[in-house]
Amino acid sequence: MASAAPLDTTIGVVTPENIAFEYQLAGPFRRLPAYLIDFAIRWGLVILIWVALMVIGGLLSVISAFPGSLGQAMFVVGIFVTHWFYGTILEAYFNGRTVGKWLCGIRVIEIDGRPVSPRSALLRNLLRIADLAPVAAINTYQPEMPLLYVIPTGIVGLTTTMMTRRMQRLGDLAAGTMVVVDERKWQLPVVKVDDARVPALASFIPGDYLITRKMARTLATYAERRHFMTPPRRREIARKLSDPLIERFEFRKDIDPDLLLYALYYKTFLADSASEPADLGPLAGYSPLAKDANKPGGLGTVGGQVVTVTTTSVADSQANASMGS
Repeated sequence: MASAAPLDTTIGVVTPENIAFEYQLAGPFRRLPAYLIDFAIRWGLVILIWVALMVIGGLLSVISAFPGSLGQAMFVVGIFVTHWFYGTILEAYFNGRTVGKWLCGIRVIEIDGRPVSPRSALLRNLLRIADLAPVAAINTYQPEMPLLYVIPTGIVGLTTTMMTRRMQRLGDLAAGTMVVVDERKWQLPVVKVDDARVPALASFIPGDYLITRKMARTLATYAERRHFMTPPRRREIARKLSDPLIERFEFRKDIDPDLLLYALYYKTFLADSASEPADLGPLAGYSPLAKDANKPGGLGTVGGQVVTVTTTSVADSQANASMGS
């Protein structure tokens, strides 16, 4: 008899920018503590509203007897606003997190990986009452209490969460959202760099240059997909990022944009700073720096390739030819 496969709670998402991520879905038992924390906070806010209204009503009662009724109406409105819009406001403007979700390390996102929109946050929170159904009566647990159906059981939300692929409750299904663990994992492509020009050019990238997380994702995606593109298409795509890098690194203008991005990928993800420098062979004497382009001989073109002719060695000339765009 075949053994049962373990439950996989990860889901792949491709963003509109064509970047693939893996998220770990937050199941009902991961979301329950967050709900209880937010529940306590909401009722804490209700109590604060009640205390504030009591103080204001007490001050105004000296002038008129009307504030009693007005205070009760304001209290009911405060309960409504707190319970219905607490989650909406926080999720919409704090990257899908409420206080409870933040403490429990989870957040809400759109099913396509984008941050949750205010409209989606509003819709999923308005339907929370349906997910908490059916409600149980108080006297089910305390026989001496009156027949009041006010205890939410959450069976509807639990059932839909367990039966949907993205573990979505009714509110999530209607809003197009899902709850994930707040740590998205993206896998780097396994790229074998066998081009000697890549570590040679990477050795000239300043060691203090730190790429952003967004740039790292872009490099990983580019390195994975460049093999499916023609060289002209690679240069066309890479030039948008390589031009400012060439200025920053003070490289020659004729550096191949595709090669520069590939070298930056190599330096960021594959090169081990603790290991010995790679053996660059005949490319060891090559310099892509703009200041070295004015050496005797200057720039020339051989067979459609840009070549720097220097007086150092024949190997340097070969390196310059292979490095040109």
